[in-house]
Parts: sequence; C-alpha cells; structure tokens
Amino acid sequence: MLRALALRRSLPSLHPHRHLNSTSTVPTIPKHSLKSTSARPFCTSTPASTPASEAELRKYLGYAALLLFCGAATYYSFPFPENAKHKKAQFFRYAPLPDDLHTVSNWSGTHEVQTRVFHQPENIRQLENVVKEAHEKKTRIRPVGSGLSPNGIGLSRAGMVNLALMDRVLEVDKEKKTVRVEAGIRVQQLVDGIKDYGLTLQNFASIREQQIGGIVQVGAHGTGARLPPIDEQVISMKLVTPAKGTIDVSKEKNPELFYLARCGLGALGVVAEVTIQCVERQELVEHTTVSNVKEIKKNHKKLLAENKHVKYLYIPYTDTVVVVACNPVSKWKGPQKFKPRYSKDEAIQHFRDLYRESLEKYGKIKNESPENDEPDLKELSFTELRDKLLALDPLNKDHVIKVNQAEAEFWRKSEGYRVGWSDEILGFDCGGQQWVSETCFPAGTLANPSMKDLEFIEDLKQLIEKEAIPAPAPIEQRWTARSRSAMSPASSPVEDDIFSWVGIIMYLPTMDARQRKEITEEFFHYRHVTQAQLWDKYSAYEHWAKIEIPKDNEELTALQARLRKRFPVDAYNKARRELDPNRILSNNKLEKLFP
Repeated sequence: MLRALALRRSLPSLHPHRHLNSTSTVPTIPKHSLKSTSARPFCTSTPASTPASEAELRKYLGYAALLLFCGAATYYSFPFPENAKHKKAQFFRYAPLPDDLHTVSNWSGTHEVQTRVFHQPENIRQLENVVKEAHEKKTRIRPVGSGLSPNGIGLSRAGMVNLALMDRVLEVDKEKKTVRVEAGIRVQQLVDGIKDYGLTLQNFASIREQQIGGIVQVGAHGTGARLPPIDEQVISMKLVTPAKGTIDVSKEKNPELFYLARCGLGALGVVAEVTIQCVERQELVEHTTVSNVKEIKKNHKKLLAENKHVKYLYIPYTDTVVVVACNPVSKWKGPQKFKPRYSKDEAIQHFRDLYRESLEKYGKIKNESPENDEPDLKELSFTELRDKLLALDPLNKDHVIKVNQAEAEFWRKSEGYRVGWSDEILGFDCGGQQWVSETCFPAGTLANPSMKDLEFIEDLKQLIEKEAIPAPAPIEQRWTARSRSAMSPASSPVEDDIFSWVGIIMYLPTMDARQRKEITEEFFHYRHVTQAQLWDKYSAYEHWAKIEIPKDNEELTALQARLRKRFPVDAYNKARRELDPNRILSNNKLEKLFP
C-alpha cells in the first residue's frame, strides 16, 4: 500500500503548446482510505491456557494477512501510468493531489511544481493587493511568465503570480517610436498591436510567445553584433515591490536601480509595466547559405560587420556551417530574385528516406509498405522528422551522426532567400522538447573582433568528438552588442564591445521516463565537460534562463564564487533586502545562486 501511495501520478502540463493559463486536477482519495487499520489495545495478563494462546496468535496472523491482501489489491488495482515503473518510490511525496493544487511545468517538461497559490491579477491594483498581502503574510509569490525558460527559473512550489491577464498596449508614441505596455503581453501580441503605427521591436529571440516582463528579466536576446539584448530596449519600468510599493524607474529616475532591475530575474519587484524603444517596421530578406569552418574564418569579420542579423548553425561531426543572414530589403533594388534549386519537398526527402531505413533497422515496422507510411511522412516538418529519427536511438553516437549528416544535406538543399517582416523572419524552429545550455562571452569589438568566438566552437567540436558525445545539431552561435544592465551576461561599460552566445542542446524526443532520464544524464555530462574545459578559458557565463543548480555542494560553492566575479552580487542582494526583505519574490533557485 505504501508503494502504491508513493509513486507519482502522471499530470499533464499546463501549457502543452507553450501556454500556461490553465490548471490540472486529480481526483482525491477519501480520507478514510488513507487511514491504516488499528489493532485492539494490547493488554497484559497472566499466562493463559494453550488454546487461548493459539487463538490470540491466529487473530494477529489474520490481521497481518488482511493488511498484506489490502496492499496487494491496491497495488494491482491502482491506475498507474505506464511509465510509473521507472520512477523512484518516495513515501507519500507524490500522493494523490487535492483538487485545488495546480501543476505548472516549463515548456520542455524538464521542471515542474505543484502549488495551491497561483495568482492572475487583471490590473495593477489587483497586483498591488496580491503583493501587499503576500508581504504581510511572508508567503512567496514568485513571478512566472509564460513558463518557457528551460531551467524553470520562474517556478516556485510555495506560490506564483502570473500577469497573463495584464496584456494591454497602454500607449504608443509614434513620433518617439516608444510603446508602453503591461508586462504580461506576449511578444507576438505586442508586435501585432503596434504594426499599424509602423513600429516593431529592434530584435527578437527565437520564438514569440514570451511575456515581455519575462523576456526582459532573464536577459534574453536575438542576434546582430550591432543590436543589444532585449533588456537594453527598455527605457522605463513600473515595479510593484513588497516593501516600497509601486515605483517607477528609468535612467533619469533612480538610474542605479533601473540598470540593476532591468535584468533583475524577477526578484526586485514584479514588473507591471514596461516602456520600450521601438524601430520602424521593415521587411527583411533572409539569406541562408552553407559554408565550412575554413571559409567562415576567412569571412567572419565581414559577416559580422555587413549584416544586421547573422547567426551560425554548426552540425556536429561534420564540417558544415549554416549561415543565416538578415538585412532590410533595399528600397531601390527590392528583394533579391532567386530561384531555388530544390523545392521544400525535395530538401526534406533525404530525411524521409533515412527515417524509413531506420525504422526497418530498428524493427519498428514489419509488413507495412513505404507507400502506406508516405502520407504521414509528408505531413511532418523537418524538425518533427528529426525528433522521430532521434527517438529511435538518441544516445547512439553513430545513429546521431547519421541524423546530423542528413540535416547537413537538408540545409544544402535549402539555400536561398526568404522575404518577410522582421517578426516573421527572425524566428527559428528550435524543434521539440530539449535540454539547453547557453553561454555568453566577450568577442572583442565590432571593428576588431577577437576571433575567440570561432576558437570556442573549434574547442567545443573537438571536445564532442574526444568524449564521443552523441551531440545532435545544431550548435547555435549568435552575437549581440553590450548591455548596460548590471546583471546581463553581456554587461559591459565599453560601448563597442560585442558578445557571442553559444547554445548546446539535447532533444527529449520521447515521453518514456527511463529514456528521458538517460538523455538527461548524458546532457549534463555534455554540459559538465564543456564547463570544465571552456567556461573559464573564455570567460563564459550561462544565460539566466538556462543556468542549472548543481546538486554537489562544492560545485554550488564554486558557481556562487564565479557569479560574484562577474556580477554585482552584493549590490543585487542589497537591493533585494530593501525591496523584498521577506524574499516573497524569490525561489529556491535564486536563494542558492545568491545566498
């Protein structure tokens, strides 16, 4: 019976499509079913006759048999999910949940919490009341955005506050090109809301579903050596703080706090409103080419200097480098005219063929003909096919190399141009659920790049091959200008400094608990050797939305020491003590990063 109560129920994510505004409930077990059977009080007495002693013995043996029978009956009748056998039993920790308990997970399903406290205020007055009450009661309400951060930085079992219902565009100044919005508005909502004014954001991350408050607070970024991270676009904020109420900060009003709170990780106040410096809406032409490391070294400085947006996608175990450059469409020449050599269907065909071959190799099909499978394959995108291929044997290096080679072939057949608005062009299909580690490090200046960014990649690829890591594609490399936000990984006082951001990944293409666990262990080995060999050498620091807390105390102490070298931790903690003395906006992750 104890084992039956110990195993965790399988709960759906609150946002299987990256949306977070719903709750999950699980039926409760009546209280009487959790009570254990009680035996009669045991009394001392004088020695009895032999038949009486035998009767007592039979009675207690009967009780024991009854308990064993109940336990066995519960074990075999309880509706466990199929993957429950892979989960480690922990007594009562994952007992059936009450109706008022919300399950909140990040998009990748790598971090999940249950909480009874999940606030969703509809306006700033309600938000102020929520923060004030939590401050008085000393109960945590960690700000959580769209739940997209790979490390679940916004999650807290104690309680959360989400601003999804505070999503209005409040004011647009077309002349100054600024917009004031509620912090719960999603990026795509904001872009759609201001396009009629001829405005848009300076830059975009890979997706558009982040809340503005969240994407700013973790120091998210797009790509372009002249363009800073997204927090640098913020020119003023309204913070709802536990100790000092609602305060306005900007570079004119309380500049020290402003530059600290712009990338404040949600711990200095709940960001309620944000004023953003925008730019004129414009069409971009995206040019995708396939190169190699030798050619990249020769043309790197030119690529950074001449393109408004540029990123490299490296394919492990190959010499392939995919270069994606984006620039405004010429007002005089118009978009580049280009007829692709291959159709989209032809570009992806190699992936389909490899998938069929792999299905046969791994015995996944018996008497099915390829023709029967063709309609389903044609409906799958490139990233969906990659997920299915990797799921067949995700930790087999030779299998992963074949998938990577197929991806290189896909990109070779996908070279060409694409034209669209910036919010359409600058996105990137990242694939399915995944573990991610992304680091940021200095790369010289735009006028004089240090080339350390390319050296980092060379060392990383050699490390992957030396350790025989089943590393899937791509390794993504992007660039930004500096940020003046003190807690940004790209923070610098030098205006011309540029920074390189490099992301490594491992996909989670299956829901099988044992396989996900094995992939997770391999990913953390991948991340660990990268950290040990490269981070200190290149002064690299992880993206706040992707940093993971070490379980080992010595490693945690070393991480805390590294952060103190790079960031103004004392000033940050001082501001937290002043604005949130009861730590109601914190969670266990922040407490360990900044003790």
